Amino acid sequence: MDKQQTVFIVDDDEGIREGLGLLLETVGQLYELYSSAIEFLDAYDPSKGGCLVLDIRMPRMSGLELQEKLNEKECLLPIIFITGHGDIPMAVDAMRRGALDFIRKPFREQDLLDRINEALESDAGKRKVMLDRQELLERLSSLSERESEVFHRVAAGDMNKVIGFDLGISERTVEVHRSQVMKKLGVRTLAQLVRFEIETELLAGSE
Repeated sequence: MDKQQTVFIVDDDEGIREGLGLLLETVGQLYELYSSAIEFLDAYDPSKGGCLVLDIRMPRMSGLELQEKLNEKECLLPIIFITGHGDIPMAVDAMRRGALDFIRKPFREQDLLDRINEALESDAGKRKVMLDRQELLERLSSLSERESEVFHRVAAGDMNKVIGFDLGISERTVEVHRSQVMKKLGVRTLAQLVRFEIETELLAGSE
């Protein structure tokens, strides 16, 4: 488990809530306890990584309703639902809406810990993708309009002489722009520059 991530426990049953907290303490895992979905939603901080262990049946706002609210906020937190026997159809519906897993009461502590560990790994992976994407966008935005033109032409395999002719600038100026592009994008070789272009296209296609 990643001790820097937080496991959020949301359950209106104090005994279950405190018991899960003690369980996480035994493995040194950071956690926060909430007695209701509304309480968690009020304290929700999207910058905090981790996962959500959520009771499916609670008064005022159910676990499913909280999931819907979090989906609206584009929350990254993987959700593990805690369900009773009669809640299985609801849990299956929750998974169709993006929940990572559900675990039936009564459950083995190790089973829950295993699922939490999987959820934390999933969350870490998603957040890394987001950080990589943000870094990519920041590097691209640092290019001037002319540097951006040179970047795409070089990545497409065009020669400096051809690029200069098409853009109405000297070959030497193209070389200067090319050098600046590679510096700003943090690449050293043409292969890395091409790879950056491919990642840019993939990013545009995912939006």
